Amino acid sequence: MSDRRTTFQRGEDELREIEVLIISAQDLKNVKHLTKMRAYAVVYVEKDFHMAKTQVDEHGGNNPTWNQVVKVKFQAKLDEKDVLAAVNVDIYGHGHVREKPVGSARVLLCDVLKGGDASDPVDNPIQCLTVQVWRSSGRPQGLLNLWIPPTGRFLMRRESLSFSVKEVADEEMVEREVATSLGGGGEEGRLVAVTMGCYSLMHVRRVSK
Repeated sequence: MSDRRTTFQRGEDELREIEVLIISAQDLKNVKHLTKMRAYAVVYVEKDFHMAKTQVDEHGGNNPTWNQVVKVKFQAKLDEKDVLAAVNVDIYGHGHVREKPVGSARVLLCDVLKGGDASDPVDNPIQCLTVQVWRSSGRPQGLLNLWIPPTGRFLMRRESLSFSVKEVADEEMVEREVATSLGGGGEEGRLVAVTMGCYSLMHVRRVSK
């Protein structure tokens, strides 16, 4: 029995888990011609090892919004600098008969995981990243908005981490004003002034397996 516990513990120690905020997508291919597309996303680093899934967006059609944090596990020995080491997001249209692939996006682990102190807002901002969605044919169509903390873990445990791309600029301005009113210094000021914003990684390209 002790050997089984040791084996299980060793296996758990060899795993790494990161958190990914899947925000939304826009201008996706509508794979449902007769009904409104109900999209969801499957997130993974090593597909055969572990996958996480968002809920189905019932109303967004080809512009779905999920605003959901998923946890993705992969082997700790995976080299983050490897060009094949990436967070992959496959988007599907939910159906009663079969799931139809909409497109895929990927972000290299070395582009997003920078390390640092997970308890420090400076090292662990909440932002959003926009990447290209690619059809299975290799054709670009649509954009995916997501965020992966540089430390792999979200510091802020609000009731919801959700926000829309349109809201980001307004929220950033409000947070700056609040931080300024607090004097812009001290721990409280730093916590309020957690960076929020959007940027794109449009150089990301689909890599064939």
